[in-house]
Order: sequence, then C-alpha cells, then structure tokens
Amino acid sequence: METPTLTAAHPSSGASESPNQDLQRLIDQTFEQQLSHFQKYGKTTAAQRIERLKRILNWVQAHRQDIREAVYQDLRKPPAEVDLSEIFVVTSEIKHAIRHLPRWMKSRSVRRTLPLLTTRAAVRYEPRGVVLIISPWNFPFNLTVGPLVSALAAGNCAVLKPSEFSPATSELIARMVAELFPPEEVAVFQGDREVAQALLAKPFHHIFFTGSSQVGKLVMKAAAEHLSSVTLELGGKSPVLVDRSANLRDAARKIVWGKFMNSGQTCIAPDYLLVEEGIYQPFVAELRRAIESTYGSSAEARLQCPDYSRIIHPAHWQRLHEALREAIETGAHVELGGQAQADSRYIEPTLISDVNPHTRLMEEEIFGPILPIIRYSRLDEAIRLINEKDRPLAVYIFSRDGKTIRRLMDETSSGAFCVNEVVLHFLHLNLPFGGTNASGYGNSHGFYGFKAFSHERAVLRHHALSPLKWLYPPYTPRVQKLVDLVLKFL
Repeated sequence: METPTLTAAHPSSGASESPNQDLQRLIDQTFEQQLSHFQKYGKTTAAQRIERLKRILNWVQAHRQDIREAVYQDLRKPPAEVDLSEIFVVTSEIKHAIRHLPRWMKSRSVRRTLPLLTTRAAVRYEPRGVVLIISPWNFPFNLTVGPLVSALAAGNCAVLKPSEFSPATSELIARMVAELFPPEEVAVFQGDREVAQALLAKPFHHIFFTGSSQVGKLVMKAAAEHLSSVTLELGGKSPVLVDRSANLRDAARKIVWGKFMNSGQTCIAPDYLLVEEGIYQPFVAELRRAIESTYGSSAEARLQCPDYSRIIHPAHWQRLHEALREAIETGAHVELGGQAQADSRYIEPTLISDVNPHTRLMEEEIFGPILPIIRYSRLDEAIRLINEKDRPLAVYIFSRDGKTIRRLMDETSSGAFCVNEVVLHFLHLNLPFGGTNASGYGNSHGFYGFKAFSHERAVLRHHALSPLKWLYPPYTPRVQKLVDLVLKFL
C-alpha cells in the first residue's frame, strides 16, 4: 500500500506544511507552548476541568451525523454501530467523569502505621503535565477522544496523534479540537510514522498508546529515552472457551456479535474458539445460524449487508487473505464464509476448523473476520493451549459449571476475564481496562483512566513531637537498645 500524503496540521491555524520543512518546528513550538501553559495554569479546579469536558460532550452531541459519516468513510461502519461503539462510549465516559471528578480529585487519606502514629498521610492526585495520545484506526473516534477525556479530567495538556489510516475521522477530530481548545491546551498532529517519531522524540510526561504490540515496543523504547511513563493498550489472541454446560444458542449469538462487529477489527474480539468435543458440531451449527441471521443467509446477502464493515486498507486485507489461504492450503476446513473481494476490501464472516497450529491464524492476532474453531476433550488441554501463547487482553468462557469457570480463571492470566459474555467489559466504567505483559501495560476508563494520567504523590505531615528523634545518631548503646525494641515489637 502506498503511504498516504503526509501533512502536519498546525494546531493553531489548521495550515498544512511539508513535514520535511517545518514538522519539527511545529512540534517543538506546540510542546513548549503546552509546557509553559501547564507550568503557569496547571493546577486547575474540578469546575474548570468539568467545563472542558462539557465542551467535548456538547460538540459530540451536536455533530453526531458528522461522526457517523467520517467513520463510515473510513471503515464503512453502519450508523447504529458508530452510535454504540464510537459515540456512546465517549459520551458515557464524559458523563461518568463529570459526575465523579470532584471525588476523584480529593486527596485520599491513608491509615497511620504503628511507627508513625504521630503523622498524617495522604495520596494526592496531580496531573502528569503534557501528555501524548497516539490512537489507532479501528475505533478512530472512541480510542482518540476517550483517552483525551481522561487526560483532561486529570488536568493535563494533550497532544493527539490520530491514525493516518482513518483520515476522515482524524480530520474531524482535528476540527473538533481546533474549535474547542487553544493549542496550548490540546493540539492535533496528523500524518504517518514520521510524525509519530517526531512526537516521540519530545520528553512528554506521559504517553498513552493504543495499537499493536510490535509498535508498542517502539513506543516504550522511545519513552525510555526520557523516562516518560506509558500506558500501552495493545492486543493479543483472546480465546473463548465453550463447554457442554453452556447455553449454545446464547453463546453463539454473543460470539458472532463480538467477533464480527467492525469486521473483526477489535482488539478484544474473540480470536479463536475452544469448544468441548461433545458439543462441537451442534455449536458450529449455532454459529452458522447466528451469522446467517445477523448478516445474511447467503454469501451474496452477506456481501450486500449494510450492517457489515470493511477492512481498513488493502495491506491489511492482503494480510488476512493470505493468512486464510495459508490455513486452507495446510488442511483447514471452511465451515462457512471464506469469500473475499480485494477492490471493496471485503472478507466474508468466516468460520474455519482444523487449523494447523503453526499457521499465521494461530500464531498472530487475527484482527479480522476469521474465526478458528478448535476442539478440546479435557480442560487441561484447553488451558495448556491458552497458556502456550502470550497473555491476551481477555479470556472468555461460556459455561454454567462453577468449577470449570474457577479453574480457567485461576490457571490463566489476561487483562480481563468474562463469563458468558464477550467484549462488554469495555463498557463497564468501574472496571480497569487494559492488558498484561504482551497485551498491554496500565489501565484506562473511568477512575482508572484518571489515574493513568495522574501522578499519585505521597504527602506526609508531622504535627507532634517525633519519637524517631530518639533513634538519631550517635548510635550509643542506649540508642541500639531502642532500635532492638523497635525491631522486636514494631
């Protein structure tokens, strides 16, 4: 795929300039403006932060159709899906922050410890400073504006770098920011890898990145140059286990929705299924029925379905098509789907079984509408298959057997664990959202998003005579006896 024309949008004027000429100057200028602004006005009140959040909320509500059209242009995502997965997620995040922000901002007192009974201690939440948000293309509005909400709730200045692969939405976000904020508070830079690299060269106080594990490593490496803190929302192969006690029809409908929404381009989408041997055929039949009732009963109907998105760009379509072809050539069986059209970037919702474990479909995150189905006969076998791979963003299970659920939760590790549901934990604003190890570092959403963009500062106050002065040097025999007593009783 050809690299899109690269432009660096000046955050204050909206003008475009060649990055080879003035990109670094623009970035340097914006960073220094935000740093100066934060140092002068950084200690904002809850009312000031809430006012900023309300600006975004009002803009989003007033521009619902613009958001729908931009995301459709980038991904051919249907309007109702944009409403739910892009707009509703952002407005919910804003309303939740507005409701709870005064409480979040309060210093949190901590209990005294015995050696320090004469002190008072608290944790104070302070803004990190000037932060960088690098967002992906798959949910281009949600995954850019959502972190911005958390950054502003925590009192930061922010620079946004939306994805060049969702240009219509990126341009809309740049327009929104230009209308709502001066560049010393929030700025947007559009462009490709060169823009991201130039931004990462600056000593931001925090970097929030959403994307692939491969790029996440590069972001973390760049952050290490300045010892910038990071939040990495990455990906992985999130498995779904279905056992014989599950409600098969309910499980199939939920899995089909969670997998094929956005044409499978969702970081927490089910990546592969582990289905107990005794229910394998009935469950595959339920999956077929669920796809047919959702997207159409024939291949042609699914191709014409208005509720089904497209692959983001030709290079990603080619990657998915080659991975599917490799699986079929090495013995996999297509249970349903498999059709693809390069010109429209379409890949049919596809169920595939008997996949060689050493093919790309089983070794890489799929991030597309292809769902491998694997049989298992013993729970030990399924757990081993999960644990052979990197820790995923989520582990899903459909079961009514409490022992099976507990074993899977205890013997695997992931960012989230969901029982009889997929994907929905993303919407729960009182849960931390994030991965572990290869699937991510740090959390977001609600209070956890506020914490991600906050520095937890330890505060200790001493208002009385300190008994610790009896332990100061010189370390006489008498002091040593007191030290011995401290070690023995405290």
